[in-house]
Amino acid sequence: MLLFTPNGTLFYPYNSSPVFMSFTLHPALKKDCIEIGSLELCRVLLMNDSQFPWLILVPERNNISEIHQLSSADQQQLIRESSYISEKLATLYHADKMNIAALGNRVPQLHIHHVVRYKTDKAWPAPVWGKLDALPYTVEELEITLEQLKEFMTGAKARSASIAFNRH
Repeated sequence: MLLFTPNGTLFYPYNSSPVFMSFTLHPALKKDCIEIGSLELCRVLLMNDSQFPWLILVPERNNISEIHQLSSADQQQLIRESSYISEKLATLYHADKMNIAALGNRVPQLHIHHVVRYKTDKAWPAPVWGKLDALPYTVEELEITLEQLKEFMTGAKARSASIAFNRH
């Protein structure tokens, strides 16, 4: 089944992307995140830290650690997907600021963090990385968060969106 976001980006529910099936997610990302879906280029992960609304995009390309290593077309698609996710998170969670970064110091696989920030959060104004220990979602918190993301991406606010997130 092919699904599209309002801006025309192709979306695949997790594990159904017809391309790059041999893609391997870094073990640290598997350990720290919950896989919730895929866009045309990127796997979409939810960071398992309930202190911050935090999605991570991972381009489904093996052996890539830097954005400049992607093809020109993939670089452009990454910007489209990152902008789309950033806008949706900022709107859904009423962000004061979005922190978007590709660090890669600990995990060499290219991945882009999208963290909703508030002037009142525990780490403000410092970056969230290494500031606080992660506080994993409870089952109830995870259900609510996944439902919020799903509703926002597929609900009335998104109107023509056809994104569906899977629960894992």
